[in-house]
Formats: sequence, C-alpha cells, structure tokens
Amino acid sequence: MKKNRNVGIVGVGQSVFSSHREDVNQPEMIQEAVAEALAHAGITMNDVDCVVHGNMELFEMVHQPDLWHTLGSGAFGKETLRVTTGGTTGATLCCVADNLVASGLHDVVLAIGFEKLQEGHTTGGITNMADPLWARQLQTGALTGMTAAQTIEEFGEQRAKKAAMRYRILMDKHAMKNPKAHRRLGLEFDQAEELMTNSPALVGELRMIHMCSQSDGACAMIFASEEKAKQLRKNPAWIKDHLTVHREESFCIFGDAPVLMSHRYAAEKLYARNGIADPLKQIDVFEMYDPSSWWGLDWIREFLLLKGDEHLRMVENDAISLTGTFPINPSGGVIASNPIGATAMVRVAEAALQIMGDAGEHQVPKTVNQALASGFGGTLWSVLLLLTREVPR
Repeated sequence: MKKNRNVGIVGVGQSVFSSHREDVNQPEMIQEAVAEALAHAGITMNDVDCVVHGNMELFEMVHQPDLWHTLGSGAFGKETLRVTTGGTTGATLCCVADNLVASGLHDVVLAIGFEKLQEGHTTGGITNMADPLWARQLQTGALTGMTAAQTIEEFGEQRAKKAAMRYRILMDKHAMKNPKAHRRLGLEFDQAEELMTNSPALVGELRMIHMCSQSDGACAMIFASEEKAKQLRKNPAWIKDHLTVHREESFCIFGDAPVLMSHRYAAEKLYARNGIADPLKQIDVFEMYDPSSWWGLDWIREFLLLKGDEHLRMVENDAISLTGTFPINPSGGVIASNPIGATAMVRVAEAALQIMGDAGEHQVPKTVNQALASGFGGTLWSVLLLLTREVPR
C-alpha cells in the first residue's frame, strides 16, 4: 500500500453548524470554512492547485452547486472535481484529495464538503431513492430501530437502554466543549431515566434524543505533498492509509442473514495492512460517524473488533470520554452536528486537529500519535482513514 509520496493535512476549517444558517447563503457559508482552512495552513488560494467539492445534490435540489459556489470556494480558474457518494461523501472527498496529491498530479488540494439542509427535504430525498415495493423497509429514510431492537435482545432492555443513553450524554458533554457544534444540550447523567422515557419516539426504541439532527454547515481541508506540508507547518497530520468498503450484503432487506458487517470487514483489512494488532492500544482517538447513539454503541464493537459486551463496558466505564482510555468523538460526533455532505469530512478534520493539538477545549489530554476516522452512508457503506503524527514510512 505504499504511496508515490506522502500526504499531510495542513489546514482545517469549519463553519458554525446550526439547524438554520439563514444569515448566509451557500457560497457565504462555504467561505467561512475555506477562509479558516487557508488561515490555519498559512496560505492563500494562489497556493491551491485543485479544489474537490461535494455534497448531496438531491437534498437541496441545486444541480452542480460547485459552479455557483466558486464565489465562496475560490475555485474559479482552477481545476475542480465534484464528488458525491451519499453519506460517505465527506470521507470520499478526503480520499480523493489524498490520491490527487499522492499521485503527483497536484501539490496542494483544497477539499470542501457542505450541506444546507434547511433548503431541502432530506427524508423526502432518501425515501424517494428507494423502490416503493422492493425497498419498503427503507421508506423510513435514515431512521431505523433495528439496532436498538437487536441490542436489547442481546443484552436485556435495561442495560441496553442505559448504555445507549450514557453514550448519548457523553457525546453531548463533548459537544458542549466544541463551540461549533450544532446540538449542545447540556445533558447530565441524572437525566438519563427521564430522557429514556419522555423523549419522543421515532421508530421502536429509537427516540429523538438518540438520533442525529440535520444541520447546515461546511468543512474545508487542505492536503499537501510531504515537501509542501513540511514547509507549511511543523506538525501536519499525515494520511497513513484509507479504505472504502461497499458490502451490499451487510444490508439485507429480506431477513437477518448472517454476514460480516462492512464496518468490521473494513477495520480488519485496514488494521492488517498497517500492523495494528490491538486497536485499543495502538490508536489514540477515534472520530466515528455515529448517526444515533444506538448505532454508535453497536459500532464500537465492529470497528474495534471487540467481542461480547466489551463495547458496552467501555461506555459504562466512560472509557470513551474525553479523558478516558479510548476517547471517541471528542467533537461531539454526528449526533451533535450533521451537515451530511460534510459530516464524514468533519470526522477526518477533527481527527487531524487532535494530532496537531489544535482542537481547542475538546483536545484530548494525551499525545495523539495515531487517529482513526470513519465515514458511513448508503446501505452500510464504510470509509476508514488512518492518520499519524509521524511521517509514514
């Protein structure tokens, strides 16, 4: 898996995330993230060779929005690529930018992910992608209670519900330290019972409090060749490896066929080719795409290759907290902010900030030598990126 040349992340920018960014249009909102990323890298648009842009066109119903967005992206006159891969778009943008630089085609690439979901209808877009007869089980859009039901069946109702709610409250405590996060609710552990009982039900045991929202926001990242990266900053976050997995059999609408989930399959392949025998010890922080606290709880087991109830115990013992032994989503995660075209990119951006030591109040209190970020979308598609403090060799 050796690249032609190493690629470092040298700049990260994010807009403020909110349910309604009515103060800005799409190019203005993107400009917030682009300006911050350029300032973080210490460069201008004159130093950028190529712009990679992506979102879910289906949600805002604006065809080829990258053409309009040149007003805010600075892409006018530059080589530009547009990428859309569903919920994984943000992570795919990072993979594309990495490949463009690693190949030698460009030295500096700006990647931009965004969504302005108040201007469209997300659930309408998702449900209309599915065949009304064969895919009836998809007609709830992104909402599903299957994981909650399976976790309750495996571990019992009380323990499963308490663990899912503890995960949710831990994510909110992280989000409270992130001034750009959308949902910053100030939840406390003594509210768990009330929230489990009184939060509006969505599907089965999936309740409003468990689920991610839809957000307006943008994220921009700057990728540079090793030579350029070392010139631009002392501590780039280096991209060691990335992997994209589409295992359609992970999502079977005709029953619960036993299959190896895409998350675990991706993790096994990524770890094997990077010499990671014990992810809990060899990875310092994990920014996971967690659409709900039920999925976040379950996917800890898949991504970290855990067995039995190890993932539940990690949550129950606060091992995933900002100061825990294995911090997960110091930013607050997807449950806190979900501008879909940017959501998976924010995971990579936040992992990079942790390595750089630039995450601010939600910086983990230990040195981050290796960070993992995941993207999620479609029928349980998975993208994993591994970042390091040291230059990969």
